[in-house]
Formats: sequence, structure tokens, C-alpha cells
Amino acid sequence: MERCPLATVRRGPRDARQCAESLPASLWRARLWSDAADHSQLGSDEFWFIAYHTLYWLDLYLSSVADPPAQDTPPAPFPAPALDAEDDPPERPYTQDDLCAYLAYTKQKCQRTIETLTDERARIPYEFPWEKGQGRPISSLELLLYTMRHVQEHAAQLSLFLGQHGIPDADLDWVPRAKGDV
Repeated sequence: MERCPLATVRRGPRDARQCAESLPASLWRARLWSDAADHSQLGSDEFWFIAYHTLYWLDLYLSSVADPPAQDTPPAPFPAPALDAEDDPPERPYTQDDLCAYLAYTKQKCQRTIETLTDERARIPYEFPWEKGQGRPISSLELLLYTMRHVQEHAAQLSLFLGQHGIPDADLDWVPRAKGDV
């Protein structure tokens, strides 16, 4: 797709990188929410986990849109994405270096997916596994839009958290347009 407006999907991972790089080590395992909500997975309300969750699902959804479906695997120590991820949480918190490596991997995968997306592939229906048989498939293009919103939602949560902990706005500058190095 030439000049696809979805090129803005590529800025989501850049936002996540800004958050990860701006984060003091003391906040890496800090909880984003103080409520008593059920967070049964290891650290699921901690900064590192929100960053991991965002990249993991970005990786999974990009694998669903790629043509042919992506068979590459993320860098160690990350598992290949699977839809039953909720049942298989990380055994330990990932480090900032781990997640920056995963971020670099997903950035490349995102760029490759967008650059090779054809009109035909964009129209292929995708059905979320939890909605199988309910007759509500979306197109692969819509899946990319969903993915962009998901990444931006969590990038905004992480940015808000950093702002609440004194990280200057200049370190969290919004990227209005994807740049060539993405």
C-alpha cells in the first residue's frame, strides 16, 4: 500500500521506547495503579509488564497480518506469541534491556508488515479467537488500526505514569509523524 495512513502505527513503538528510556530503574517494577483490582499475573500492574504486554500483543497481531504469516521468533528470552498468553505469564520480570531488544524486533516487524501490506491482504478477514463463530470478523487493515490503538493506549498510560513521577514532558515528546528511521 503506497502512502498508507497506517504508517502512523510505526510511531507507537517509538513512544514505548521513549517511555522505557526515560524510566529511572527505581520505577521499573513500580505499580501503575494503586487500586485492589485483581492482578493475578506476575507484576501485571507494574511498568515492565505493561510494556511487555504491549509489545507481546503487537507481535502477535502483526504475525496475523503478515503475508505470509510471520514465522520469525522474538529475541530471547521472549516466547513466540500465542493466543493463550494469559495462561502462560512470564516467569520473571523482564529487564529494560530485554524489552528494548523486543521493541527493536517489533519495530522492524511492524515496518516490514506495513511496507508489504497489499490492498488484497488488507481486506482479508480476521476473527478474534474469543469471538469465533459469532460472525464479527474484521479486516486485516482494521486489525492494524486496533493494534495501533492498543499500543497508543498503553504508551499513554506509561507516559502518564512517568509524568506523575517527575519525568519532564520534553522526555516524553509526542511523535506526530513516522520518520524514515523507523
